[in-house]
Amino acid sequence: MTAPNTADSTDSTEAAEPAEPETGPVSPRRTFGPAAATALVMGNIIGGGIFALPATVAPYGTVSLLAFVVLSVAAVLLALLFGKLARRSPVTGGLYVYPRDAFGPFAGFLSAWSYWTMCWVSIAALAVAVVGYVDVLIPLHGNHLAEGLVALAALWLPAAANFAGTRWVGAVQIVSTILKFVPLLLVATIGLFFVDADNFGPFNASGDSVPGALAASAALLLYSFLGVESAAVSAGEVDDPERTVGRASILGTLGSALVYILGTVAVFGLVPHDKLVDSGAPFADAVDAITGGHWGGTAIALVAVASIVGCLNGWILMAAQMPYAAARDGLFPAPFARVGKGGVPGFGVWACVVLGTLLIALNYTAGPDTTFRVLVLITTFTGCVPYLLSAAAQLYWLARGTREQVRPAGLARDLIVAALSFAFSFWLIAGAGYAAVYQGVLFLFAGIPVYVWLRGRREPAEAS
Repeated sequence: MTAPNTADSTDSTEAAEPAEPETGPVSPRRTFGPAAATALVMGNIIGGGIFALPATVAPYGTVSLLAFVVLSVAAVLLALLFGKLARRSPVTGGLYVYPRDAFGPFAGFLSAWSYWTMCWVSIAALAVAVVGYVDVLIPLHGNHLAEGLVALAALWLPAAANFAGTRWVGAVQIVSTILKFVPLLLVATIGLFFVDADNFGPFNASGDSVPGALAASAALLLYSFLGVESAAVSAGEVDDPERTVGRASILGTLGSALVYILGTVAVFGLVPHDKLVDSGAPFADAVDAITGGHWGGTAIALVAVASIVGCLNGWILMAAQMPYAAARDGLFPAPFARVGKGGVPGFGVWACVVLGTLLIALNYTAGPDTTFRVLVLITTFTGCVPYLLSAAAQLYWLARGTREQVRPAGLARDLIVAALSFAFSFWLIAGAGYAAVYQGVLFLFAGIPVYVWLRGRREPAEAS
């Protein structure tokens, strides 16, 4: 059942009515404590993005560093937003539940479908990101068949781990987060002492206006912050979700932002701009610049591979949980609601991995760099749609409040957070570019016939 609002009486969001109960059984498993929930957020944020995106945004120049700062602020705002919304509906599938409760089942379906699309496209992009670092360890010599097989292996190994259950997923996330956070933080701090200002290159190398370059680089960089909502999506498996989700979201986002900003500055200052633009493993090149050899790059490549595979472990879980929540309401095909012994929706895992495999197979002929850029931009659009709808849901609940039920200071704070979250999401969709929005809209609208069919089948059954 969807829990009623458990926020204290001074919370500005108390004014809204409690959510309608969900249909279907609800799993009682609460396997993520505060540490595991924070690791889930940080582990899902710090995945392939930090290792691959410095080279992806290098063509825009150092304006992308400013975009990282802007996105860090936006990510913290989103973490605050999801923490507030999770206090109202502390259940699995948060970014589906919030629009559903505010605007009805169609809005909930669009959010769930868009997020699910983002997940399986995102795991395909993450699997592609592994290739550049495996190439540092085992030279692939540009063989696209070998590169495709590496990407598929990176996709299927963590999928197998998911079938062991959510408790194992949480344990893997804690271990993998520590393994990648510590080395990245060392590079981000020690590397600053070796920075050469001449390596940074021009501020705006895109040939476009500064606002245009800022928006375009931010749209690419958003991929590196996807995952801030992880605790909210998995709220049904989190201990004391009303408190833990918000804290885990904020702590995980702040820790990730710190590593991101310092690490990207270090990479830009250690690798010459013209070399960084063509780099397949920018962090490995940065470590080589510090050590003057290749052993450091090999070490960071190992960390990158472990990090991305660990991130895939968490994202595959996210890809299964969102349609699970919608399927319990009859808004996704029924097999997505089936839960295995370990508490993981097994059909959802199979579906996202098979679709990710098809996407890798269909797109890899264009080359890993082109594939990664295209997939990143598609996930920017499909990821921002649920953010946009969730921010709109919070604005809706706040607008329904009455003067007797809210504190003016709390209302103003929550309105600012929700309004800025909506504005950032809208700006990022615009910055993704025509091609990404076009392809993303096609993915989104492809779900409408699914909704029509499921809704049409469900209403006669409810009437009978």
